[in-house]
Amino acid sequence: MQGLNVNEEDKRAFLDDFKNADINQKLDLWYYALEQDAIWEEIISEIADIAQMDQMKKAGVNKVTEEE
Repeated sequence: MQGLNVNEEDKRAFLDDFKNADINQKLDLWYYALEQDAIWEEIISEIADIAQMDQMKKAGVNKVTEEE
């Protein structure tokens, strides 16, 4: 995977930009951060759904194999 991590330097730069911004820029940065949070919540939810479906498929295959 690439480009999905925010390292400490990037985080510090973002927070410094926020501290030094005027009110309109602060709102833009705030909304950007909120959008990123929502995107990651969706990704995490989809990952959990995929993992659960894979687990159920695996359990179903094991059950069929045991019955044979």
